[in-house]
Order: sequence, then C-alpha cells, then structure tokens
Amino acid sequence: MDSDKYLEGQSMQRPPLFESDSFIYWKNRFETYVKSKDLDLWHVITNGDFQPIEQNPETKLDEVIPFEKQSDDLKKKLVKNNEAKMVIYNVLPRKEYERIFMCNTAKEIWKTLLITHQGNSQVKDNKIDLLVQQYEQFVISEDESIDSAFARFNTIITSLKALDEGYSSKNYVRKFLRALHPKWRAKVTAIEESKDLTSLSLDELIGNLKVHEMIIKKDSEIVKAKVERKSLALKAKKESSDEECSTSGSEDEEYAMAVRDFKKFFKRRGRFVRQPRNNKKTFQRSRDDKNGKSDRKCFRCGDPNHLIGECPKPPKDKNQIAFVEGS
Repeated sequence: MDSDKYLEGQSMQRPPLFESDSFIYWKNRFETYVKSKDLDLWHVITNGDFQPIEQNPETKLDEVIPFEKQSDDLKKKLVKNNEAKMVIYNVLPRKEYERIFMCNTAKEIWKTLLITHQGNSQVKDNKIDLLVQQYEQFVISEDESIDSAFARFNTIITSLKALDEGYSSKNYVRKFLRALHPKWRAKVTAIEESKDLTSLSLDELIGNLKVHEMIIKKDSEIVKAKVERKSLALKAKKESSDEECSTSGSEDEEYAMAVRDFKKFFKRRGRFVRQPRNNKKTFQRSRDDKNGKSDRKCFRCGDPNHLIGECPKPPKDKNQIAFVEGS
C-alpha cells in the first residue's frame, strides 16, 4: 500500500500526497509539482489571490471590476485562485482538511500548514540553529560507509534548504572532505590537488570517494585473508607440537611401566629382596671362605662350611648346649 501511495504521488497527473511525518520532504516535492504545472498557481499560494482589479485608462487608478465587465484574460487569472486551493485540497487527508477548511484563500491554507507542521518564525529559527549546529559538527566515523555518511549529510542540507537556509555547493564539498576520518587524508589531499573544488559537485565527490572505498575494502579483505591463513598455520603447528608432546609423554609412561614390570618380575624371582641380617652375614662368610680369607669351622662337627649355631647335628652334652645358646 505504501509503494502504491508513493507511485501515485509521483505521477505527473496528481500532486504528491501530504505527509505530516515528513513535512519538509513533502513541501519541497509539492512546490516543485505546482511550479511544473503552472507558475501562476504557485504565485497565488505564496502571494495571495488575484484580484478583479484593473487600471482605469482615464483616471490611471486601480478599480474593482464587476464580474459582467471583466475581460476574458482577467477571468482566466481569477480562475487560478480556485485552482490553487483545489490543488492543495487534493493532497490533504480529512484530518488536515478539517484544520484549514475555514481558510478562504490558498495563501491562508499554505500558511496554516506551515505554522502547524513547520512552526512559526521563532520555531523555524530554532530549527535552523539546530540544523546549522548539526552541519558544523558533522563527522564521519572510521567504519562508516560513504553511502551512510552522505545520507546523513544530505538530510541536514535538505532540511536547511527547506527552511530557506543553506550553503553553497563549494561549502558542501569542503565540509564533507573535512568530515572524513583521518584514514582518508591521503585521498583528500589528492582530490584537493587534482580537482577544482569551486566547480566540483557534491555528487561527483561522492562518486570519487566510493570508488576509493571499494579499493580500500578489497585491500583490507586481502590482508585479512593473509592474517587468517597465518593464524591457521600457527594453530596447526601448535596442535602438531602438542601431539608430539603427548606422544612423548605416552612413550615415557610406557617405559616407566615396563621398568616397574621388570622390577616386579625379578622381585618374584628373589632378586632385589632385602636379605635378612643373618643370611647376609652367612653369604659374606661364604664369600670370604671361597676367597680364602677365613679358616673358621663348626666346633661340633668340624665342618668349615657352617658354624656351630647352624650345625644340623644335635649336641652331645649340656655344656655344649649352653655354649651354643650363648653363641
């Protein structure tokens, strides 16, 4: 429905339909439409109705001419008064019509609409001050696109123009260049050196900047792709290193387990077992005997391979038993 309304408003057969939410936008389009149809109509809307007055050739004074004495040319002019009112009526919804239906002329209707939706002279001045402040403080952020920045900038300058306030085209161009982020400094310098800013239009400037923006974006994508490839390579290298460390740790663990199993095996065989003190001494004595370092022998049976405490033969008398126990 909105698109149908828009297309209907754009038709050359009908004026653009009234938009209270976008009054300044509608006002400019309506003015252009009326002027394209008949300049006399716009004259009636802004300056007032044509009056049935003609100059008396004898007295050289302006006189009100009765209808029956009016010339055809004067009547055609007077018809413009009602045509101007009708062209405004055709674009207004009922709510707006109820607001202006007491107005007698197209000028009164137009003035009522301006005061209602645009404000009186004081409100208008306040709006102009606010828009001028926005214009002076206009800046473009680093990540903002040229299209987005130009849309914001165009809204400001269009609103100023609708309030009969504005700057020259040269001022618009210089302001937009100054508002660009410092990353555009090289491009701005190139434009200022190669272009005549007095004859450079704002649209031409925007087109030039958009081309450069595409080049910057492409270069940025190439750099980003290189960084991503490098990051992936480092990640893969790190994962490989972690895997090698994990494998090495696993091998070390397997080796430790093998050593433990090896010790357990020989422990079951009697190796690595702590020998009792007596057995250790016996073992030492046998070594000494084999090496010829001792000539001791059993007092009971005379066997050099053991002592009397280890002799398997029973003692012969009580004194011998006491000796053995003492030993």
